[in-house]
Amino acid sequence: MKLWIQQRIKILSLIAVVLIGLQLVNTITGGFLNHFGILPRSAQGLLGILFSPFLHRDWEHLFSNLPILLILSALLLTHSVRYYVSASAFIILLGGLLVWVFARSAIHIGASGWIFGLWMLLLANAFTRRKILDFVYSVLILLYYGGLASGLLPGDPDISTEGHIAGAVAGLCFALFTRKSISPNELNTH
Repeated sequence: MKLWIQQRIKILSLIAVVLIGLQLVNTITGGFLNHFGILPRSAQGLLGILFSPFLHRDWEHLFSNLPILLILSALLLTHSVRYYVSASAFIILLGGLLVWVFARSAIHIGASGWIFGLWMLLLANAFTRRKILDFVYSVLILLYYGGLASGLLPGDPDISTEGHIAGAVAGLCFALFTRKSISPNELNTH
């Protein structure tokens, strides 16, 4: 059990260190790294699919995303590390590709697409795998972060609603694609 917990704490710590470190570099360079965000339908923007979830406009943007990202990550890490890493990679890649194809012409950055994907995955798992704990997690997150669902509605032009929707679609797709391929026992292994 101690190794199980240590492994997950290391992963969550690594995520936090990478995001904070990149924001520090971004601050020092006057936002230079933001050019590596997703710029829809451009060759340069394809690189953004990989980098955009790790880049943030400023410290406020980062710290509005980081706590919920770590909470959702911790909840999904209760299944298994492999499941979490696979889900995150799928959400980042598919969500980013959807933004690249469909979003308005602007540089899209931030972890919120990843966050919406993880949240939707928890919610979808409650129904596709009949895991009540995932449903409880999702409802608690929705209650605590009441504005989460409203992030799927267009509003502030500085917020990538397209990224939120794309992440949610990617999380739902991952849940549907993997519902039969991953056994319940595999979800509970390290």
